[in-house]
Amino acid sequence: MFRPKLPAMPQPTGLVTPPAVVVEPTTITPGTPVPPPASVVPAAVSSRPAVQLTPGTALALVGGGTAVVLVVGTVLVSMLLAVAVTAASVAVCAVVLRSLLASQHRR
Repeated sequence: MFRPKLPAMPQPTGLVTPPAVVVEPTTITPGTPVPPPASVVPAAVSSRPAVQLTPGTALALVGGGTAVVLVVGTVLVSMLLAVAVTAASVAVCAVVLRSLLASQHRR
């Protein structure tokens, strides 16, 4: 009951032709020296030197990251404050215009 039931592999339908593989014979000549395989460098190793983190560079990275966070935070807060001040001034203008138009209808 608790064992999963795996579906059976579906069989191909229609005409199935095997792929055409052409194998050509090769000649082996005795006495031919085989060169030793060249040392292969893994793809993960790049030609750039590894970055060494010393306590000084780690402290500089932390300080730089903190500075970036503070600057971005300051910019975002100032933009939010500018939007709030603009909204408040538009609301005050709307109240003043409404009162002026209402007093004009009373006269």
